[in-house]
Amino acid sequence: MSKHPLNIMFINKSIIGKNNIIGDNVSRYRLEMHISQRELADRLQLIGLDIDKNAIQRIEAGKRFVTDIELVYLARVLEKDIAQLIEPDLVHINRNR
Repeated sequence: MSKHPLNIMFINKSIIGKNNIIGDNVSRYRLEMHISQRELADRLQLIGLDIDKNAIQRIEAGKRFVTDIELVYLARVLEKDIAQLIEPDLVHINRNR
């Protein structure tokens, strides 16, 4: 990991140690639609995003970074605004502090 010239180390993780801030919301909205991780991946593939079930699982678990392009596609398939995916689950965050 590189260090900032002022010896400040940057960490690309959320405040609860995850690699993305949308995983919990992706999971919640997917479950509200009553679709599996595989079905979500299939729907994303149908609109042009090359992603598989394992990537969805890793996104939901917070183990995988999410690109801006993936964020746009996820919002489209989950029928949510990007802001709704980014909005943190404050109850979950406070519980893990």
